[in-house]
Amino acid sequence: MYTLPTALSAIVTVTLDLFILRTRVVTTRHFLRFIGFMTIGFLICNGVLTALPVVTYNPAEMVDIRFFSIPVEDFIYGFSLVTSTISIYEFLNRKG
Repeated sequence: MYTLPTALSAIVTVTLDLFILRTRVVTTRHFLRFIGFMTIGFLICNGVLTALPVVTYNPAEMVDIRFFSIPVEDFIYGFSLVTSTISIYEFLNRKG
């Protein structure tokens, strides 16, 4: 199932940012603005890939809630991927 690992990755990402690395990236205006701009590009690229369909998903493996043609799990996965990368970068940059 794709939904459970995706949801867990979001929980781990936010926990990593707020409590382990303590970078608190997710609480900043810059991050929220960045996520907004990133989502625009994500909607275009992923929207094309899922609408054509270059990328397909098995509905039995997800909740099958879509925004246009994009599964909601893809938004959560993208958030986790980008946020964890930024949090780790900020942590390493702060340390030296």
